[in-house]
Amino acid sequence: MIFLPSSRRHLLSSVPNSISSFVIHRPPPPPTGSRVPIASLKHHVLPLLNTSSNHLSPPSHYYYTWGKQSHDEPFNGSILDSAWSPPILNPHLEVLWQCPMRANKFTNHIRLPNIVQNISQIPPKSVKHETRIFWNPTIIALPYWSTNQYLIVSRIVTDGNHQENVLCEANPCYVGSGEDARKGELACTEEDLRYVGPAGGLRCVGPPERLSVPPTPAAHCEGKFGSYTDIPGFHDPRIFYSGKGEPLMMVNTQSRYACFGLWLIDLRSLYQPLSQLLSSSPRHLSLGPLKSYPILTELTRNPPSTRAPIEKNWMFFYPESRESFLHYDISNPKNPSKGRAFAKVIGDGLTTANLTDSEELPCIRDVGADEADEVKRGGTWHQATNSLRLVLCSRSDKRCKPTETNTVFFAIVHRKHPNFLKLPLRYERYFIVWAATAPYSMLGISQHPILMANETASGWHMDENWNDDLGNAAIVAEHKVKHGAESRDPHGGKAYWAYFTYTVSMAWTWGRDVEVEDMNVGYMDDEVILGIGIDDKGQGVARVKAADLVQCLRACPGRGR
Repeated sequence: MIFLPSSRRHLLSSVPNSISSFVIHRPPPPPTGSRVPIASLKHHVLPLLNTSSNHLSPPSHYYYTWGKQSHDEPFNGSILDSAWSPPILNPHLEVLWQCPMRANKFTNHIRLPNIVQNISQIPPKSVKHETRIFWNPTIIALPYWSTNQYLIVSRIVTDGNHQENVLCEANPCYVGSGEDARKGELACTEEDLRYVGPAGGLRCVGPPERLSVPPTPAAHCEGKFGSYTDIPGFHDPRIFYSGKGEPLMMVNTQSRYACFGLWLIDLRSLYQPLSQLLSSSPRHLSLGPLKSYPILTELTRNPPSTRAPIEKNWMFFYPESRESFLHYDISNPKNPSKGRAFAKVIGDGLTTANLTDSEELPCIRDVGADEADEVKRGGTWHQATNSLRLVLCSRSDKRCKPTETNTVFFAIVHRKHPNFLKLPLRYERYFIVWAATAPYSMLGISQHPILMANETASGWHMDENWNDDLGNAAIVAEHKVKHGAESRDPHGGKAYWAYFTYTVSMAWTWGRDVEVEDMNVGYMDDEVILGIGIDDKGQGVARVKAADLVQCLRACPGRGR
């Protein structure tokens, strides 16, 4: 029997024809309530402007050119064969290149000491038996004056014929003596441990509420995407704060100019308690940030020739509080003609054309292209999370003040490796960093993929995965002496934690003494909370200092001469 997680079933067209045991059945009708009828919403649900047919050319000062193009031949993607200039020397960036940890000699991962903890949607004292399976958690912290600490939006595993997403407020609990407990955390109760496990974690404080957005039309779902037209509900939500402090949700659903596109809406339009919370700062009277996206608004990519039938994995970044950019793509080492792309958002979902410096050399290279081991070779790169603004010094340092030269953006990108069915074998987690001032040059990327303390990487034996754990290595060595080198893996040591994990979101953790407009900005000693999907059927969370996430980067090559 072959099990395919629900979110991967639409990829069956890529499965070899030799597998003939799949039987196609008529899809069941979607459950009632998965969509809210348009008439039941008290505001207009679609933007007045159809952004699919509008394209605004950016003013000339939005183009960042540097004189005559110097490349006579198309760039072939090889950094070694190209004349290039290094990034402008900036002493504030030195902290990014330091690499205090050694990578695993088999998997090439760096393992951080922070663990992945579980998330439970079952609230305290719940009497209802929960049979739904939650996954793909996307998380933001609530303001410091909030009774509850986090807001979580999760997907529900379905049969693939409809999509469901829920929202809840949640709090963490700690285990042990409490010496390492974070601000505002309470000790886990016996009931907590029953649902989040012995390591503690996040737990909803009330029943999760279903999130619904208006249905949107699909303009062109053709060929293998033909069935996508009738799949109700949105998927792959991402929640994050804008530069003004707006709590936004980006969703993937049917598009007016393609098949599936990306849409944006202010979460306060869907979850009223958030409006009350953001307008109740104890320090000053406020109505909260003005809504830029009170209604569902489709985001665009211009010119139209650059659009794809299925758009996904875009992310925003905010150089100024009232200025926003959409980052569409990172450079593609397997296809040098498809480079990095980002644009400025003009309004109503409209964007400029690509503003990437035309002479910026690709930062991502095809790591392992010459590797003899097929498991370690290849893979495709794509954006994974939203971005955060980072000041490259410590909040605890009174001398630390944000400036143009010590402030950057960072985000997570995935390197996805498929198995023989072309389904994910593993997602490798890398961090990218780029400048917070024009032309927003790419500055660095992780030298090694990052694992948390209890994560594993599919494609290697278990004793190879845990080779960087000295205690486990000693257990394995002793077991092999007693039972022979060919004894069954894991040789008495640690086993796989999950088949694969992937990072959906990142946000600054709760408790920082900042107002709403600074929820997207942090410092090196601030903690980041990562929302992590597990095997397409579970969810976890990890909290790590920003300095540990952006260490051990490789500098990008800069601009070509």
